[in-house]
Amino acid sequence: MLSVQPITGELGAEVSGVDLSKPLSESDAKGILDALNAHQVLFFREQKILSVDEHVALAENFGPVELPLFRTPSSHRPEVLVLDQTSPKGQGADNFHSDNSYRAAPTMASILQAQILPDAGGDTCFASMGAAYDALSPPMQKFLEGLTAVHSLKMMEATTLKAGGSFRQKTSEWPPYSHPVVVYHPRTKRKLLYVNKNWTSHIEGVTQEESDILMSYLLNHVKAPEFQVRIKYNEGDIAFWDNIATNHYAVPDYSTRRVMQRVAIQGPEITGTVAGRLHDVVADVS
Repeated sequence: MLSVQPITGELGAEVSGVDLSKPLSESDAKGILDALNAHQVLFFREQKILSVDEHVALAENFGPVELPLFRTPSSHRPEVLVLDQTSPKGQGADNFHSDNSYRAAPTMASILQAQILPDAGGDTCFASMGAAYDALSPPMQKFLEGLTAVHSLKMMEATTLKAGGSFRQKTSEWPPYSHPVVVYHPRTKRKLLYVNKNWTSHIEGVTQEESDILMSYLLNHVKAPEFQVRIKYNEGDIAFWDNIATNHYAVPDYSTRRVMQRVAIQGPEITGTVAGRLHDVVADVS
C-alpha cells in the first residue's frame, strides 16, 4: 500500500509501498500525483535500478516524455539525460534553477534516479517557489505580479559546451521567451515565483539596474532554509519533482563518480496574453 511521509513542514515527502520498476496501477499513479501536488518533491528509497525502458514507462504515467535538448556523452537514448560526473562544480546544476524555463512550454516534472554514488556528498536541494512567494510582503507580491522576465538558452550555452555537453538542435531554434515573474500552479492554483539563476536573463519593463537589483534579491531569497528540503541519496533512490513549483540545486561537493539518470515530462504550450499566461504558462497536463 502506498505510504507518504512528509519530510519538512513546507515540501518533500518519502513515498514507500511501491516498486517503480513495475507498471503502476491507476490508483498508485493517482496517489503519487496527489502526493506530488501536496509535497512538490517525492523521494522513493532504494528502488531497483531502472532500465531506460522502465524509466520512460514510469514517466509516461504522468504525461508525455520530453526529449531533452541537452545531451551528455553518457546519454545514449534521446529520452534520457545521464549525468555522469566527477568534477561538477561550475557545470550549471550548482545553481538553484528550474529546468528548461527558456521554453515556451517548460518541463512539467522530472524523475531522477541515483545509479552510481560518490564516496560522500552529491546531495540535491529543492526549494519551494510557492513558499518563496508567500514569504514576500504584500506590496512586493503585487509589484512582481505585474512583471515579466526573459528566459534565455544563451544563459547556459557556453557552460554546457565547456562541460562536454552538446545540443540536439541548433540553439538558434530556441529564441528567448518571456514568462510572468509570478505564475499559478496548474493543479493547486498556488502562486509561485518563476525566475531562476540559469535561464532568467532580466526582468522586463524596468531599467537594467533595477532588474539586476530585483534578480539578485529574488535569487538570494529562494535560498532560505525554511523553503528547502535536501536529499542524501542511497543507490537506487528516485527523486520526482514538480519542475514548476520548485527550483533545485545539485551540491558539487564530491570528487568521485556520480551517475544520475533522468527522464522529464512535457509541459504545455503557451498561448494568450501576458495576463492569460499567468494561467496558461503551466496549464495542466495530467
